[in-house]
Amino acid sequence: MYKIMTSDEAIGLIKDGDVICLNSFVGIENPVELHEAIYRRYKASASPKNLTIVSSAGFGVWDENRNAESYIREGAVDKLICGHFGAMLSTKKLVLEDRFEAYNLPLGCISHAIRAQAGGLPGALSKVGLDIFVDPNIDGPGINKISRDTSLVKHVKVDNEEFLYYKLPKINIALIKGTAADSKGNISFDDMYMSGDALSICQAVKANHGKVIVQVDRIVSTPSRPRNTIIPGCMVDAIVKVDPEPRHAAYESLTGSFEIPYSQWQDWSDMLAKRTATKPEKNPAAKIIGKRASMELKPDDIVNIGIGIPENVSHFARLSGMLDQITLTVESGGVGGFPASGKVFGAMIGAASMNDMANQFDLYDNGGLDICFMGGLEVDRFGNVNSHRGPGAFSGIGGFANITAKTHTVVFCLTFNTRGLDVSEENGVINIAKNGSIPKFVNIINSISFSAKRALVNKQRVLYVTERCVFELCSSGLRLIEVYPGVDARKDVLNLLPFDVEVKSGLL
Repeated sequence: MYKIMTSDEAIGLIKDGDVICLNSFVGIENPVELHEAIYRRYKASASPKNLTIVSSAGFGVWDENRNAESYIREGAVDKLICGHFGAMLSTKKLVLEDRFEAYNLPLGCISHAIRAQAGGLPGALSKVGLDIFVDPNIDGPGINKISRDTSLVKHVKVDNEEFLYYKLPKINIALIKGTAADSKGNISFDDMYMSGDALSICQAVKANHGKVIVQVDRIVSTPSRPRNTIIPGCMVDAIVKVDPEPRHAAYESLTGSFEIPYSQWQDWSDMLAKRTATKPEKNPAAKIIGKRASMELKPDDIVNIGIGIPENVSHFARLSGMLDQITLTVESGGVGGFPASGKVFGAMIGAASMNDMANQFDLYDNGGLDICFMGGLEVDRFGNVNSHRGPGAFSGIGGFANITAKTHTVVFCLTFNTRGLDVSEENGVINIAKNGSIPKFVNIINSISFSAKRALVNKQRVLYVTERCVFELCSSGLRLIEVYPGVDARKDVLNLLPFDVEVKSGLL
């Protein structure tokens, strides 16, 4: 039977050595007060300590002094298993200092491994991750020198087929943010941007005889409609009521509490962008790339658009009228709306439906996407892509591996080089005033996020769209198939590559 508690009382249920699972998604839906209570208790008593934290999509609020950042920095956590670290500003720095064990697994694979525990299974099989960094035959999931746990990912064969087997430690504490608890302890998510893996997490924790702690905005006397209840009260141990922080009306567009017609998507997006952007955007190259990449869209496509440069695809799809003819999706579960960006990435404006995250990744893993647009840090001569780790920095693979694993057409959106690149477009003609000092097409990449070898086996169509040209993946590596007006194929492309590529007839 659940009890209504203060945050400090609820956190008293956590013991040293517990494995905590979080339902947050990058920077949204974090139970901030529960994390703050862990920090208060740890500062006062040095407990709970030796914690393991599991999070499919990562957690953080883009503030190194809030949420879990403080108690992680103070030493309460021994191990992190996350899909994405982007919103955890201090934590991702400490990882590279070997302060604690840290592992990066594909977001969808963590989600499916949680669901496996909920069903009484030790782990989940997946084709996702084969031949990229997480594969033990390549590098494995450990991020730093002290992360040597070989139990998390194993390369196995079943019926003579290769798989990766993802196995998480048994989770026994759930920390979840919901909207409301009714008189029976049922938890609804009416004002939340997503439900994530909330139910699977609770089922797994209960299967492991653990405790479910839920932070809600309000406690109501009228029961929620059954289909609006995400977590039944019988699975809840502690409910903590915390008044929500005030927020601008623009955020209400993300809750699904009122209908937003297609004609208003951009207006709401613009209002949100002013309040949620993580950095100012002024990138002419990104516009050129987004415009060209958007030409790959076809009516009725089911689509995923990544963050960063790929976000420009939706802008040009709207200008061309194609945006109203496709279905956009986002990893957190949204289908049929307009994905938000910045600090509220994972939310959706005008979504038609919101799935549990494990179900969304069923769609991605089984090839349910027609096309996706992803960013990239580096591309090698074989067509492999590194999207998640640069020298001395990393963000994590997130949903990238799942999204690109079987999607029919994969479009990578990246500049040809960076740091100092000066490029512009006028009347469809590209002017490269200055090349960047850091090449993006290199002989050897720092880490493999996307396997060209696996894409060829899967017969996927793969494009690499830059601000000056387009490559496609072929059996020998990259093939130059398009050079934009104003660009000299030899001087501006081929002479700057450290390796040879095939060239489409007529480009030279």
